[in-house]
Amino acid sequence: MHRFYLPPGSARGDSLRLDGREAHHALRVLRLKRGELVAVLDGAGNEFLCTVENSSRDAVTLSVSLKNFTPPPPCSVTLLQAVPKGKIIESIIQKAVELGARRIVPLLTERVVTHLDDGDAGHKRDKWQQVAVEAIKQCGAAWLPEVVAPTTIAQVLNPNPSAFSLQPLAFDLSLIGSLQKERRHPRECFQDFQAKHGRLPQSIGVWIGPEGDFTPEELDAIQAAGALPISLGRLVLRVETAAIYCLSILNYELNSVL
Repeated sequence: MHRFYLPPGSARGDSLRLDGREAHHALRVLRLKRGELVAVLDGAGNEFLCTVENSSRDAVTLSVSLKNFTPPPPCSVTLLQAVPKGKIIESIIQKAVELGARRIVPLLTERVVTHLDDGDAGHKRDKWQQVAVEAIKQCGAAWLPEVVAPTTIAQVLNPNPSAFSLQPLAFDLSLIGSLQKERRHPRECFQDFQAKHGRLPQSIGVWIGPEGDFTPEELDAIQAAGALPISLGRLVLRVETAAIYCLSILNYELNSVL
């Protein structure tokens, strides 16, 4: 069954309308016909099972036959990812969606090649948010992660509300993939948290550095803000592998006790 996306404000009632990018895909790529079954996701937990009712040159009308709601996961995971060169970040965003991240924060670190002004950052954010939209359509995720505009570590740790849109981030548990000697297995961090609080964390932030890792100064700042260095094994992983590795571990630890 083909899936489409409509934002929550447009996904209401017994009849839904696809236009723009979604209508083009339905009409020009998939060539949907009247009576075909499709699904529509709103990225806020709702999935609508629909039948194609009619179509025009640039729009498709759908009749809703069933609505399903999936509650949000009990733990909100934020991936704070240093932006790698090229289009690798798009693959990371896709995998982060599949692995249940609720927010993705692209980081401009000292060892990141990419440098953006405010206009470029906004454009990148819109492009990467669309990557996340396409990912939920592919995998069927009920919740659309927020992809924020690329930002610096300093802005994440000490946001200026008058100049920066990202709200201060506070996590029950903050982890950082590390190559340092002083690092722990992620499970130990979960076990310590449960022993102290009697529950699993409800919010987790995981920091992944660029090629060459964070600088010592960046590591000090992130750890001073409460991030615990965790081991990603004995090998030096590529940036995209490290992100998938960490999110997979979180998925396993959070779901193994549910």
